[in-house]
Amino acid sequence: MDELHITGGTRLDGAVPIAGAKNAALPQIAAALLSPHPLELTNLPKVSDVDNMLRIISLYGAEVQRNAGGTVINAQNVTPGEVDYETVRKMRASILVLAPLLARFGSARVSLPGGCAIGARPVDMHLKVLSALGATIAVEGGYIVANASDGLKGARVVLPGPSVGASETALMAACCATGETEILNAAREPEVVDLVACLVSMGAEIEGAGTHRLLVKGSTTWRAASHHAIADRVEAGTYAAAAMITGGRIELVNARMEHLSSVLQVLESMGATVWPGDRGVVVEGHGRIKPADFTTEPYPGFPTDLQAQFMAMASIAEGASVIRETIFENRFMHVPELSRLGTNIALNGSVATVRGQPSLKGAPVMATDLRASVCLVLAALAAQGETIIKRVYHLDRGYEQLDRKLAQCGANIRRVSL
Repeated sequence: MDELHITGGTRLDGAVPIAGAKNAALPQIAAALLSPHPLELTNLPKVSDVDNMLRIISLYGAEVQRNAGGTVINAQNVTPGEVDYETVRKMRASILVLAPLLARFGSARVSLPGGCAIGARPVDMHLKVLSALGATIAVEGGYIVANASDGLKGARVVLPGPSVGASETALMAACCATGETEILNAAREPEVVDLVACLVSMGAEIEGAGTHRLLVKGSTTWRAASHHAIADRVEAGTYAAAAMITGGRIELVNARMEHLSSVLQVLESMGATVWPGDRGVVVEGHGRIKPADFTTEPYPGFPTDLQAQFMAMASIAEGASVIRETIFENRFMHVPELSRLGTNIALNGSVATVRGQPSLKGAPVMATDLRASVCLVLAALAAQGETIIKRVYHLDRGYEQLDRKLAQCGANIRRVSL
């Protein structure tokens, strides 16, 4: 099991290539199961979550060919068999294979998924979407058993909240349903918009991407397609925070400002200078960080996936910051580990009050989930002395070569294999 050893106090300066978005790639890989024709996906990040998703679809019979140019998925010989829990337990996104298997074959049996322990994140909304389109659903022995022997039927689907995963399930299922499906209160995240673009390239007819109302004309005639995944806005926001917390300057190559509006707004309020560059976005920190109050919200609000990273920045700000988490109830699990570095953070339910300290001190810490892992990395970059971060396999789920990218910007960081 690997560890990261980080000695803080170095100002970062350089350029970081932002990889393809993990949260865009995973549903697009699942969408390949809808069609008997090949789907080429380019710009997939080299992270373990993507590797695991490709492995899952291959166990259903998909042929996966990865090369320097992209990944070609041929799902012509897929069957709606069963993949055991040991395979899917590593990530919540494995639930995304349910809709395409059910939509294409009229039945599916999928294990209840695993993933980060950051809250309940129930699959109920996914199942209700499929029920609204005519499927019968049962949970038996830890498996979801879905049937639609007469095919799915277009319907009006009203989501109780703008869930990204449920919106993606609804989109994929509706593509194969008979008639038209209207999805209301849909998520507006760039990753959902990118899934729509991928599905359209495969032959789907979808209107309303980027709004809360999606209209899908079913009975899609599929075709071979190619799609380039968008850049990862969470990775971009993480490296922006790295520039700020070290008082440095980082060019976020391939990052898109329009996907980061709420993030850049908070960054600027904390003292950053942000400007568009020839290849993406440039972020520079100046002196002591200013405190900021913000609330995590569905897009275009501040993303929950960057809450931990910005908490690390707030921990050395000149004053107190208030952070409200409204998406996941257990997403403050990084706070006890941050406190080992000398932070002053008080929790009251879904609200964290972060009183900035003049400095942090390195210590051994342990990662608890993907974003908590990188939050500890950021704090370690600003701390005096050495920090050792254990269980960094969490990092590898969503960040492509994080230690190498930081080292190229001057960070004193090394990976140690035990």
